[in-house]
Amino acid sequence: MSKGDGSPDITVLLRKWGDGNEQARDEVIRAVYDELRAIAHNRLNGGFAEKTLNTTDLVHETYLKLVRSAEVPWASRAHFFAIAARQMRQILVDRARKRSAEKRGGGLDPRTFDESLIRADDPAKNMVEIDRVLGRLAKRNERAAKVVEMRFFVGMTMKEIACVLGSSLATIERDWTMARAWLMRELSESTS
Repeated sequence: MSKGDGSPDITVLLRKWGDGNEQARDEVIRAVYDELRAIAHNRLNGGFAEKTLNTTDLVHETYLKLVRSAEVPWASRAHFFAIAARQMRQILVDRARKRSAEKRGGGLDPRTFDESLIRADDPAKNMVEIDRVLGRLAKRNERAAKVVEMRFFVGMTMKEIACVLGSSLATIERDWTMARAWLMRELSESTS
């Protein structure tokens, strides 16, 4: 059950987890914990700073959501991280909504969609706005919205995203280009 380098074959373990094997679930978490921490750390240090949430808390909340996920059986390691991306996004957006609601007025300052967006003055407001616009994109083009989610929220490569979504690399790159342009337009229109 290892790849020959001493590390476990995550895909095999994920499938066993999907079949209800709790030992496999525990092995998966041990095997991917450091990578989940790195993703969470990057999100929190990349501008999604949350005073009440640290890296460990975000990983643990994500783990709890993954354990309860109805999306099992897992197809692959990449699929697992795609679902983890969605769970982290939901956790961060929920907290951002709460923070925005707690502030006076709870108004949003729309920004252009760019990786630098998360370094803005109020990342909680931006997170909520991005999530709102991304939800609209998902209604128009679900695959493109998934590409943004995996790329922006987890930092997956285009090749990894193509693997998860079962599409060609060229298709995923077109989706990314289209989605970025659409999101920038939508965010800039909401400032008018």
